[in-house]
Amino acid sequence: ITVVTWNVGTAMPPNDVTSLLHLNTGETNDVDVIAIGLQEVNSKINKRLKDALFTDQWSELFMDVLSPFHFVLISTVRMQGVILLVFAKYYHLPFLQDIQTDCTRTGLGGYWGNKGGVSVRLSIFGHMVCFLNCHLPAHLEKAEQRKEDFATILHMQQFEGRAASGILDHDLVFWFGDLNFRIESLDIRFVKYAIDSNILSQLWEKDQLNIAKSTWPVLSGFQEGPLNFPPTFKFDVGTNKYDSSAKKRKPAWTDRILWKIKSPGVGLGAGGRRPSRGVLSVSQLCYCSHMEYTISDHKPVAAIFAVQFASKADKPPVEIYVADEWSRPEQAVVRYKMSAGFHRSSWDWIGLYRVGFRHPKDYVSYVWARSDDGERCLDKQLSVSGLQVMFSEEALPKGKGEYILGYYSNTSSSIAGVTEPFQISLPRSEEGSSPTDSSGSSSEEEDDSTLVLLAPKSRSPSPGKMKRHRSRSPSLAKFQGLILRPSSRDRGTSRSPSPQSRRGLPGDIPTIHLPQEELGRRAAKAKEPGQAADSQEGSSFYQTVREQGGPRRVPADNSLARADPRNLGLLPALRLEMIDQAMGRRRESTDQGYPCRRMSPTSPPGCSTSPKEGSSP
Repeated sequence: ITVVTWNVGTAMPPNDVTSLLHLNTGETNDVDVIAIGLQEVNSKINKRLKDALFTDQWSELFMDVLSPFHFVLISTVRMQGVILLVFAKYYHLPFLQDIQTDCTRTGLGGYWGNKGGVSVRLSIFGHMVCFLNCHLPAHLEKAEQRKEDFATILHMQQFEGRAASGILDHDLVFWFGDLNFRIESLDIRFVKYAIDSNILSQLWEKDQLNIAKSTWPVLSGFQEGPLNFPPTFKFDVGTNKYDSSAKKRKPAWTDRILWKIKSPGVGLGAGGRRPSRGVLSVSQLCYCSHMEYTISDHKPVAAIFAVQFASKADKPPVEIYVADEWSRPEQAVVRYKMSAGFHRSSWDWIGLYRVGFRHPKDYVSYVWARSDDGERCLDKQLSVSGLQVMFSEEALPKGKGEYILGYYSNTSSSIAGVTEPFQISLPRSEEGSSPTDSSGSSSEEEDDSTLVLLAPKSRSPSPGKMKRHRSRSPSLAKFQGLILRPSSRDRGTSRSPSPQSRRGLPGDIPTIHLPQEELGRRAAKAKEPGQAADSQEGSSFYQTVREQGGPRRVPADNSLARADPRNLGLLPALRLEMIDQAMGRRRESTDQGYPCRRMSPTSPPGCSTSPKEGSSP
């Protein structure tokens, strides 16, 4: 497990972070999980608005760098400028379950999120592990405030389930971040002399955190490796020189990484037995700073741990069986079976990923997983008794490449089963690249942002709004008199992993036919960008449905239209419209007796139906 902490000081990401993540060494081959904690990411109002709709540039950078090494982003949480990202090798994903996040604000008495802590907890092969990234109060004299804030974070953060409800209930806790502990008593000239002379041990006993570990009960059991690297704060930006401003801040080890193993007497279950059995040991292989990064007044710190424990999960929740190669569309058959304790959902789906995918929603195409009453199969050659689904020819990528199948569980918001890489070799279309194949080239031409990823409880494979955490983080200001509606402009350049961007052709987007009176109103706005009537036929809504004989339109009330899972996706392009005008038309439609349907699981809950019912646009 690699843990990184960095106060980036609102700076833009650097061009290269391979040395920070130790990707240029042989250690990367043995690393299974990487946790990255950032502090002071730019959170001004313009950046907050963009990051609310798109992935921030720091997350983009780490996904781009780590995906070629087969790391997948499994969870992320942000509280203003404090971000935590957790990556894992793709083949470990089925054994990383019960993933939850939380955050606690401590700035301005608990009302502001510039200070506080964010956490990601998960079960790794049956052992509960928690990553906690904190940004605590600054300045030498605020040691007691740092102690109180850390105790508040431990008390406030609670998780669902009985396995580990609090942070310290986990089998293993990694605590890191800009903890802001300083060096007491010693004069700044002596501190700099000790650094230049490489006699850092003379500074350790005056370090506030070292003192607190032996005196504060809240830190009992936390361990840290030796501080054999120079203090990581405060530097002149762009240099390796300590603060030369008028303030002349004393150098300090503000950026730290600690860990704690749950003691045998904590969290005893019924009968006095620990709910987490087995011996767990941690050894630190590396603890260092990276002086080569000069974009901030802090230097990043990284640590590599070897964690040993007995595996409690021998088989994944879902086992997937697939042929070694798909050279014909009829070979695109997926067989799978679920373990006895797996909680299946009707919103589960199976995604087709390119080798090197970035996150669970970064698929090429997908197919809904069948219910228990769906088609069953018995493959005597593989001795597999379970369910099977098939990808349509239109959903398959053209050309040659290596791919992976993953079963996404909506209940756990994680991938519950993956395959080994296999080949897809399908001939390319003579007319040009296929809709699904356009995703490979589009990523090179677009901007550097994608839609918010990994939305917990998003029932659709397309990205949804990020889960609201249980903190009181300030929400984005609501624009009075405005509502959001999908725009009709081209979405071909979106980097969203939703089906609209992956397929990206107008024939795959539901066609909407407007009534004559609506066309009259739109004609006056013909000069406005992104507004055009697709057709003047009829006065009801239609949708494109793909069949063997070609695409055809059917009414949205038809069950065939409702069955299209792409109706549940979110369109990345939005248009702002005055709410009075929109509500006026909604009242007119209600008076005329039009049925009220919920568009998707993320639509406003004014009128909802079951997942199997109306999902027309």
